[in-house]
Amino acid sequence: QVQLVESGGDLVQAGGSLRLSCAASGFSFRTYTMSWYRQGPGKERELVATIAAVVPGQIRYHNSVRGRFTISRDNARNMLYLQMNSLNPDDTAEYYCSVRIPPARFWGQGTQVTVHA
Repeated sequence: QVQLVESGGDLVQAGGSLRLSCAASGFSFRTYTMSWYRQGPGKERELVATIAAVVPGQIRYHNSVRGRFTISRDNARNMLYLQMNSLNPDDTAEYYCSVRIPPARFWGQGTQVTVHA
């Protein structure tokens, strides 16, 4: 079955950096577009970044993270990454790795990122 396991979340000071990882299994990773979502306290879940199956391929970012976050993937290792720089308190959220394999969308369990001023 599809499994997505995130790691790398932590408590960090504003201006700091973190790298999130997502280990994928149970599906043909190299075939699918992968995404990072986040959900902050009291907020709706939002799309942070997405990367097409083939690298280099189409990459898109939420306006609030463009220029600070970088999404990448390693198709040989079935890994998805999110490099986050210049973090600020608004980035505090649970971060989720996700893949849409029609008709379903699959989610990991999430990893918590907390940024304090």
